[in-house]
Amino acid sequence: MKTVVSGIRSTGNLHLGNYYGALRNFIRMQENNRCFFFIADYHSLTTHPDPNDLFPHVKSVLTEYLAAGLDPEKSTIFIQSDVPEVVELYLMLNMHAYLGELEKTTSFKDKARKQPQNVNAGLLTYPTLMAADILLHNADEVPVGKDQEQHLEMTRNFAKRFNNFYKVDYFKEPVAYSDGTQMIKIPGLDGSGKMGKSEGNCIYLNDDPKVIEKKVKKALTDAGPTEPNSVKPECIENLFTIMKVVSAPETVAYFDEQWNKCEIRYGDLKKQLAADIIAATDPIRERIREIDANPEILRRAVTLGKEKARESASKTIREVREIMGFRSF
Repeated sequence: MKTVVSGIRSTGNLHLGNYYGALRNFIRMQENNRCFFFIADYHSLTTHPDPNDLFPHVKSVLTEYLAAGLDPEKSTIFIQSDVPEVVELYLMLNMHAYLGELEKTTSFKDKARKQPQNVNAGLLTYPTLMAADILLHNADEVPVGKDQEQHLEMTRNFAKRFNNFYKVDYFKEPVAYSDGTQMIKIPGLDGSGKMGKSEGNCIYLNDDPKVIEKKVKKALTDAGPTEPNSVKPECIENLFTIMKVVSAPETVAYFDEQWNKCEIRYGDLKKQLAADIIAATDPIRERIREIDANPEILRRAVTLGKEKARESASKTIREVREIMGFRSF
């Protein structure tokens, strides 16, 4: 059984893109792997979040991930700051990380350009903390997006450097997770190629059905096809992409036929799409309400995750200390 480690951002509600993308993969992973999923609240500190927002954001994200299908009995689901061993390993790895390689990280250069008033040490050493998250549980594989591939390569370098320096074969060199399933990319409602919080084009999993109807109704469309079997413009193809995920195949086929015959009515398409999105996300909203009404569900999940994560982490730290020469009197 492989060990898989993945971080979860501690800010923002989950939207359809998150659910049908990474989260559905997480749910599959937990069936056949030893999974560690953590809410990365330490990582969020690089942007200096409002202290009053930190806990509510963590609670919201944890609630939605559990509601969507992550199972604390099958996976180790924990909050990063509940496992202090990660900070110790972060410190140890920083002693073998070099300024030059950290400064060349694409994410650091991008963030430094975008927030020149807040180029902090945590931002610089973000890849080292990410490596500590992964190596703390000696992961075999890590689910990563395109923007995180460089960080994973640095993690592999840190693992190799540690092993070479101390002449051990201790840390694995984790690779990108792949089960052969292509991740679904959910487009935005504004005609753009990506659904995202910063783009303001999302349907959130906890959106009220009336809100979903209103958002879909406002989705960008065009004047309609003028020739049979013509190519759909991006904004229309986006709506069909979402429909293929949430609707029955015969529904997609019906509206595709209407498009090809130049008889499509966007009002009808949007009405059907909204209804199917609501039906697809209803069980998640219901589970969110159940969790909100019973705080013990979250407490139990967090406690169980903390215990399992610390058991794994303390073993690693104990062995790393021994390798590095720390001894107890």
